[in-house]
Amino acid sequence: MLFYTTLFFLFLYFKIARVHKKEERISTSVITQHIVVALSAFFLYSYGFNHLNPLSLLLVSFLFFIVVALMVTAVQLGIFIEGKPLFGIGKLFKLMPLFTGIIVILSVLTLLT
Repeated sequence: MLFYTTLFFLFLYFKIARVHKKEERISTSVITQHIVVALSAFFLYSYGFNHLNPLSLLLVSFLFFIVVALMVTAVQLGIFIEGKPLFGIGKLFKLMPLFTGIIVILSVLTLLT
């Protein structure tokens, strides 16, 4: 279960990073975060292909990709309450370092179990 949670956060991070690349200027700290998360993704997928059925892994990855794309699109379009955005895309950009930490910790815990 920890594997799938980490996989979901990976897809969420990379979708936010893709939107961030289109809207903001990328600094070296963001590039470093991307590299760390990409390494975590590589090790997580290598673990998944070695310990799980590859077909189910690809199916779950596709479903997570769809769900995360819809979630981020909903945030981009905006959820407004009384004319004010409830949760904006800027707040997601500020949460990227937190997502990096969560992904690295969950990846390490997944690989150790």
